Amino acid sequence: MNSKTDSREKIVAAASKLFQLKGYTATGLNEILRESGAPKGSLYYYFPNGKEELALAAVDLTSKTMQANVLAGLNSDSDPVCAVSKVISDMITALKDDGRLQTMSLSMLALETCQTSDTLREACARSFEKMSSIYAQKLLDSGFSCERSAELGTVLQSMIEGAITLSLTARDVKPLETVLHQLPLLLRRDSGV
Repeated sequence: MNSKTDSREKIVAAASKLFQLKGYTATGLNEILRESGAPKGSLYYYFPNGKEELALAAVDLTSKTMQANVLAGLNSDSDPVCAVSKVISDMITALKDDGRLQTMSLSMLALETCQTSDTLREACARSFEKMSSIYAQKLLDSGFSCERSAELGTVLQSMIEGAITLSLTARDVKPLETVLHQLPLLLRRDSGV
C-alpha cells in the first residue's frame, strides 16, 4: 500500500470511528485529521467536496465491516437460530467489553442525518437494506421460503438495530438479550416457511 492510499484510509477510518462515537455534527474535520494522523492537505485532496463526501466513504467502510462481521457470525452455524444468536452474542460481548458497538451500527449517523442529507440518508438506507438481505439469504439457505426469508430479514435487521439503539441509550445489554431470547420463537419453522 502506498502512502497516499494509506492517508486516505486512515482519514476514512478515523471519520468512521468518530461519526459512530460522537455523531456527524459533533465531529469536526480537524478532529478527524488529529485522529488519523494524516496531513491536512490530504483531507481536501481526497475529499474535495467536504465532510459529506468523507461521511459517504465512512458509511461505506462501516457498512462493509458490519457486513463482514454479520456474515462471519452467520457462517458459524448452519442452523439460523444459532447463527443469528452468534451475531447478537458478539454484539452483547462488544457492548459489555467496550461500552459501545463501533462498526456494528450506522443508527447514530442515519438518525442524525436523515433529515438534512439525502445523500447520507440513501447511503445508510442501502446499508440497512444490504444487512436485511444478508439475514434473508441465511434463512433462504436454511429452507425458509423466499417471501418469508425477505420478511424475516427485515424483521431481524429492525429488531437488532432497534435493540442496539436501546442498549446504547440504556447502557444495558438487556434489549439485545431480549432479542436473543426471542429468536427461537421468531424463526420457528412450523408455520410460514
